Amino acid sequence: MSTSHELQKHLLNLKLSNKTLTGVLHNNNKGASDWGWQGLLAYGCQTSVVIVDARTVQVLQTLERHKAVVLKVKWARQNYHHDERSPYTLRLASADCHGRIIVWDVSQAAHRVEFQDGTKPIVEMEWLSTQDASHDLLVALHPPYSIILWNADTGTKLWKKSFTENLMSFSFDPFDPTKLTLLGPDCILFVSDFSISKPPSSNGRKFYVDSTPSSAPGNVSGSGERRGSARTAFKRVKMLVGEGKPRNAGESVSLNECLQLTYHQACRHHLLLVYSREILIVDLEINQTVGVIPMERNGSPFLQVISCRQRDVMMCLHENGSITVRVRRKNGNSGILSTATTPVDPVTAGTGGDAATSLHGESVQDVIYDLRCQSDHLRVTKHVRPFGIYRCPVTERSCALIMNDGRIMIWSLKTTDHITQISNSHIQALTPLHSPGYSSSDGSFEILQPVKDESNPKMEVKFPAAASHPKTCLSDLIGQVQSFGSDQMQQGKAIVLKFVLVGLLNGVTAPPLVIRMCPPLTTKNFHQYQPLVALGSSSGLVQVYNLSSGLLWREYNIHLSHIRGIEWVSLNSFLSYGYTNPNSSGLVRNELILTDMETGSTTSLRNDKNEESPIEILRVSQLKQYFIIVFKEKPFELWDLRTGTLLREMPKNFPMITALEWSPSSNLKGLKKRLVHDASTGGAARTSIQTSDSNIQITTTASPGSESGAKADRKLNQPINVKEHFVFTDTNGLLYHFFVEGNTIKDGAKIPPEGGMGSVTCIAWKADTIVLGDVDGNLSVWDLKARVSRAVPTHRGWVKKIKFAPGKGNHKLLVLYNDGMDIWDTKDVEQVSNIRSPREIAKITDVEWATSDKPILATNDGCIRVFDLSLKVCSSPSEELAIPDPLFSPHLLLPKSALNMKYLLQHQPWNPENILFLKDLDLPDADKILSQVNDQIKIMPSDVKLYLPSCRSGVAHRCLLTARLFGDEAEVDFWTVAMYYLKIEQARLGCPAHKDSHNGLPQPEPPCDVFLPKDTSQDPDDRKNRDAGVCECLSEPPLDTCYDVLCDNQSYKIYQLDRLNLHDSKRTSYEHTKNCAENFMLLSQSDRAVQLYLETDSNNECYYEDSLRACLVATIRSSGASQSTIKLVATSLIANGKLSEGVQLLCLIDKGLDACRYLQTYGQWNKAVWLAKSTLKYTECCEVLKRWADYLCLPEVNQKSKAVLVMISLGLFHKALEILYSMHYFDRAARFAEACSEFGLLPDTEETKKIVAAIYLEFAHVLSNLGNKQASAYYCNKSAEMGQHLQEELEWM
Repeated sequence: MSTSHELQKHLLNLKLSNKTLTGVLHNNNKGASDWGWQGLLAYGCQTSVVIVDARTVQVLQTLERHKAVVLKVKWARQNYHHDERSPYTLRLASADCHGRIIVWDVSQAAHRVEFQDGTKPIVEMEWLSTQDASHDLLVALHPPYSIILWNADTGTKLWKKSFTENLMSFSFDPFDPTKLTLLGPDCILFVSDFSISKPPSSNGRKFYVDSTPSSAPGNVSGSGERRGSARTAFKRVKMLVGEGKPRNAGESVSLNECLQLTYHQACRHHLLLVYSREILIVDLEINQTVGVIPMERNGSPFLQVISCRQRDVMMCLHENGSITVRVRRKNGNSGILSTATTPVDPVTAGTGGDAATSLHGESVQDVIYDLRCQSDHLRVTKHVRPFGIYRCPVTERSCALIMNDGRIMIWSLKTTDHITQISNSHIQALTPLHSPGYSSSDGSFEILQPVKDESNPKMEVKFPAAASHPKTCLSDLIGQVQSFGSDQMQQGKAIVLKFVLVGLLNGVTAPPLVIRMCPPLTTKNFHQYQPLVALGSSSGLVQVYNLSSGLLWREYNIHLSHIRGIEWVSLNSFLSYGYTNPNSSGLVRNELILTDMETGSTTSLRNDKNEESPIEILRVSQLKQYFIIVFKEKPFELWDLRTGTLLREMPKNFPMITALEWSPSSNLKGLKKRLVHDASTGGAARTSIQTSDSNIQITTTASPGSESGAKADRKLNQPINVKEHFVFTDTNGLLYHFFVEGNTIKDGAKIPPEGGMGSVTCIAWKADTIVLGDVDGNLSVWDLKARVSRAVPTHRGWVKKIKFAPGKGNHKLLVLYNDGMDIWDTKDVEQVSNIRSPREIAKITDVEWATSDKPILATNDGCIRVFDLSLKVCSSPSEELAIPDPLFSPHLLLPKSALNMKYLLQHQPWNPENILFLKDLDLPDADKILSQVNDQIKIMPSDVKLYLPSCRSGVAHRCLLTARLFGDEAEVDFWTVAMYYLKIEQARLGCPAHKDSHNGLPQPEPPCDVFLPKDTSQDPDDRKNRDAGVCECLSEPPLDTCYDVLCDNQSYKIYQLDRLNLHDSKRTSYEHTKNCAENFMLLSQSDRAVQLYLETDSNNECYYEDSLRACLVATIRSSGASQSTIKLVATSLIANGKLSEGVQLLCLIDKGLDACRYLQTYGQWNKAVWLAKSTLKYTECCEVLKRWADYLCLPEVNQKSKAVLVMISLGLFHKALEILYSMHYFDRAARFAEACSEFGLLPDTEETKKIVAAIYLEFAHVLSNLGNKQASAYYCNKSAEMGQHLQEELEWM
């Protein structure tokens, strides 16, 4: 090795640990995959669980404990607060066909707990994340109809609920943890009271999917097209019909054909039903489809859909292996029934669509998704097809495609500039997407408004030259796809999405028939050695894997038939032979090929042979001079390996061979001594013997002027032949001993068979020990030195293979049977371990030694397993694995290492400058922690590492980027909401027009290509004298709709009005119309409510009542003598169980606050929040939401984390700090206090100063426990007198 670094790298390459190389997936493995927030992809392969790092595309871990095929794999959620008591861990749950669920500690490759209820296969499984107190709850669907809530930490069953319908899958509402939807063969069950304390009280509300001809506004009916075509789906209304209601039996939609049921992750109350030819988007508030995504003409059917959170985007997998990205089409202005389109085939739609006119002469917008991007389709065959796609939950811009042949393809979304041109592609014809933020003239990503210095509000914080903003996630690629009131979201460049294949991981090919390990490690080959194993498959493919890294090293498609055997002839070349199944006469055409891996060249031997008896044995001699080919029904052949020539073909009367083995010893040492003696006696030359894996040479260098110089020159580099010997047995059990030298074969001794031995099937020879195995399972151990033998009956049947382990003095022996394998110690003649197949493992096809203490097993499930000597363990902790590429994963670090790294990246005010390097820890294992942290920082994504020191949004943005790096779900949500409202509040306070208003900021006019913050250099007094109607606020794009009630009131109201207009356009029944009218009343849209009430048919029994309602709504006023009467009536209605009617009356007289209070009193919290954010002013809305936050903090609800976000959305940052402090989230509270201080938003009150000082003091304690005394002292100083005592303790220590 030239350097110590190269030596260290080579030693790492020699490190060999227990592992499993996986290959072809079982059919039941479909759907057994998950991409976790930790950045790792887990998938089931046969009975194994494979962990892949998606960034570097390498296998991190393989977990082995299941005895049946793995059906489901789920990563534990990361939406909880992480500290030393709840550190970053890799926790995974997997379930198999026998109903067993195992919870793993992935980093240690160990199971935490396993449990089961019955032996039926687990159909579905999901981790719960509804409470702050516990993140160990797992929900599993046990067929045929039982839901069980498990404590995954202890394996305790908390409760079990059995339904009346057979269940196929379930899905939780991401916006409401109490709602659970279950899919049955012909119905959908809705459960609305899911709780961790008790099982659901009912069997759920049952609904059926019904397809009837549309008579609703916005739907065109017709019969000109062929029924069942893709476009016909748009002309029919899919509805959820409740149990007991009439259904159109001829038009009912079978849910047996439903491939997937899942909730929309970006839009509340939306359910996705995936069929092969269409995807239905069902609005659960009206139980009707509001959008349909059809399969394109000549397109490939759907297999799966993934809904993204950050933007209203869907990723769809098709049967041909292609992935399409569909982006929600922007709707019109809220409150205006604008011209819109119906869902049409996007290939034929271009930029528009068919207008759908309502009964009122107006058109509305359906939920439409435009095809924006598509990956290349794959070559799909009967045996090669896609199994599923899984997107990264952190970035949502990368997805993994898993194929059934074991391949994993990582696709990543990129953006390119949109070029306006005439194109046949509908993607180019669509209105372009736009990048988010504020584009600069030089094409950089965005220019963010810098925060102010708290000590000098008039001055901006000075940063070094800012690096470009890293495009880490989907929201960094494209802007908002929904326009809330205007086109103000189109602020960046026009872009087009593209898919790029960024990673490919291959698996072991279809079940290998043979495996062969390369020659063992010795002192001579140390610098060139790699632990390579060759796998021969039935397809003629030879794969060479590096067992240290577990990665495919070389692949050779060299045979046209089944590979029957492989023999290494050196570290870089091997012989392989194969043939097809014999014909009726028992003859085949043998293929024998020599492959050189250094050059990739192949040499075919025995090309002149036609059909003959199949090859049964191929053995290469110890010194790699010769190899012998043994046939089934003809004498063997002796070949010279160095020249590739046939030396001898034995006569026909030669005994038929059943087993053969070369001697591991030779007379090479004696030859060396003789040659050296001859050279020394001649006195005229220097002789050296050079041996390699495949050649032996004598080199004689003549002395100048010597008499023998001429003779010596003729012997330069002359190859020599060394005598070697081998043994074999015939059909009668007779053992023959032969010598080979050059092309001469000499007969040696013949030893008769030992009594009790059957026909010998295999021979192993090491040092002075020979072991024979027979068809009856007997082993005969011969000690040649002591001239004794010992018979060992195993009673296991046919001995298929025996082989000694490498290493001097190592007498371990592998014995392969039809029903498993043993490991024996031939020195003591005792069994070390054994394994049975297929009882304990899949049927074994071949075995080998990887090292002196690690056997390799090839099984018919397509996996290669490296075991320890006990044959019990074939996986290793992550620190024992040799991972070739550095792996960035804070979850693999020690708890103190991960937390120290997190706090260093978030903010380091104790350092004079922001440096990404950790130093000076006061801990016993400080060196290990420092090494772990700094090594991880070195391999951080370069764009993030460059941007962090110059992050223009200060602590908040830095914390958000750090949360994404760590895959911390709770922190990502917290800092996304916090940073948005910090910017909004700072902008509001800096605007003269809205400084004293909390009603939200007006929407700006559409900006030009370059939109920079307006000039703030003018005197503030001059700006105060401007017209109050001129707004100088920096308008932030609103939060994504996945944040729902955490969005600002104005955007939330616009979105709700859009949905209500959509509901109005989809009316198909009187109940639906009545609900729309009531919601219009609640949202102060009285005119439309009156119109809907007047539409009631005269034959309807509610005709008179609705007419009176219309009169009441049309004539009511918010003031006057009638107000008190109406309020009294409303109160009476509510007291007598008419809550909905009473709330409507209160909203008619502008008593929305009272209506919200009544809703909260009667437990309808979600309805109260919806009404408050949609109708009330800030102060009134604040009162309602503060009461809701108090409810969330109750012990029985225990959702304080959500309460914190509610307080932040109201601008009550000091209240959020108080809740964080009460939850002991001291690190998050300290960072939030620093972010508020940077934005100048902390109230200057004694109460606020006191809580901030207390937070800093507790955070100082946290940092002190982590060994960071310098940072702890800094926060002690910030906590003033409260931190004086702690600082004195630190100084004393």
